[in-house]
Amino acid sequence: AMKGHAESRHMLGAVEYDNGNYQLAVQHWVISAKVGYGDSLNCIKDMFKEGHATKAQYAEALLGYRDAVEEMKSPQREEAKRLGL
Repeated sequence: AMKGHAESRHMLGAVEYDNGNYQLAVQHWVISAKVGYGDSLNCIKDMFKEGHATKAQYAEALLGYRDAVEEMKSPQREEAKRLGL
């Protein structure tokens, strides 16, 4: 997870959340969201609503997620999506 696997990083965040380590959970989820993992972004949004994440943390994750999704776009991916692949 520490080497960049987004889903593993997300799961580390979930474990930290379950253990009450909210700031560590947010840190893991921000990293995961910034590489395009949507579930982590949703978790940070929920943490922000609960008061466990700051507006700055949510903004960082949101902007990083947006950038990652933009980077993944390509004409080939758009065509595959259009064809339902």
